[in-house]
Amino acid sequence: MTMRDAVVIGGGPAGSKAAELLARDRDVLVLEEHRESGLPVECAGLVTDDVLALSGVRPDILNRLYGANVFFPGGGTISVRSSWPKANVIDRADLDRRMAWRATDAGAEYRYNDRYIGHTATGNVKVRSTGGETGCSLLIGADGHSSSTAMSLGAGNGPREYVRGFQMDLRKKYDEQDMINIRLGSEVAPGFFSWEIPFGDNVRVGLCTSWPAGPPAVYMKALLKKAGLEDAEVIRKYSGKIPLGGRPKTYGERIMLIGDAAGQVKPVSGGGLFPALKSADALKETAESSFISGDFSEKALSAYEKKWKAAAGREMRNGYRLRNAYLKLRDIDLDRAFSIASRESVRSVLDEINLDRPSSVVSCMRKRDLASLMPILMRALL
Repeated sequence: MTMRDAVVIGGGPAGSKAAELLARDRDVLVLEEHRESGLPVECAGLVTDDVLALSGVRPDILNRLYGANVFFPGGGTISVRSSWPKANVIDRADLDRRMAWRATDAGAEYRYNDRYIGHTATGNVKVRSTGGETGCSLLIGADGHSSSTAMSLGAGNGPREYVRGFQMDLRKKYDEQDMINIRLGSEVAPGFFSWEIPFGDNVRVGLCTSWPAGPPAVYMKALLKKAGLEDAEVIRKYSGKIPLGGRPKTYGERIMLIGDAAGQVKPVSGGGLFPALKSADALKETAESSFISGDFSEKALSAYEKKWKAAAGREMRNGYRLRNAYLKLRDIDLDRAFSIASRESVRSVLDEINLDRPSSVVSCMRKRDLASLMPILMRALL
């Protein structure tokens, strides 16, 4: 049985970033169950400049967005726009591939079409996969939303909830190329929101729904009708699910989790790249301390959770509070909120929103505007 310093399960951005950092000093193997990194695509491909900086690579950028048109259930619309790009529309598969290449350049080895089956952690770790058995000192779980490595820490280590997503690329050119359309309400996206992302002659249309609302594809027809896209040519379709609310544990005996496997996802938007990449340094620091001391115990690796939560946990906690409040709102409540959000004092705050830290909007709002929102939230909660 081959022995490695570390084995990373999953060759997406979280796994590749962890592999890149560890491989600079250690012998690292990445097991990826698909034939290449980046497939299948399960992401809207919308990232900030901060995410690109953290990734260390420059994927193909299809478009840059400066703001959003937000459509409310009753027909109200708010447009927010800034003087700086809010997000980049990227080829997400290209990002994943480039991050894998960067990790390879750092010394990591990738083994594709090799699916993780399980592991034991008596003494060293024995990893079982479809490619055979591999020994290592440390296992990194980066195997996504339905992480088997996360569940190896206990049956209760699932996320608080899942939302399900469905999107399509359509052949349709939008006149307004630098704005994303977001639609709220139970008719198009109960428990979340929908999006229309323009990029050249195409538009990426999708939505997520809370799990009790049923499959998101059911709501796509209503969304396409509202967006005037019923007759647009379908280029491709994507689907997937997103873990929200974190996981109870992101470490164990000789194991650490990162990315969707760790529940490191922004609850407001469902984006996972920013918190995952922000957590990678904490993983590297904790792992290196264990390699130096030879102590890979659960107690030693618990430092990882403290460190990554110091880097990314606050926004996740605040974001989940906002999500819980949002879930209580009916369509009528959303339309009441529209009347408040239409105020210039609120809209100017929304103009400057940071998509990686959306909860900061609340602290920037005036007390009078927050006070106006409280009766709506109270009615929803009651």
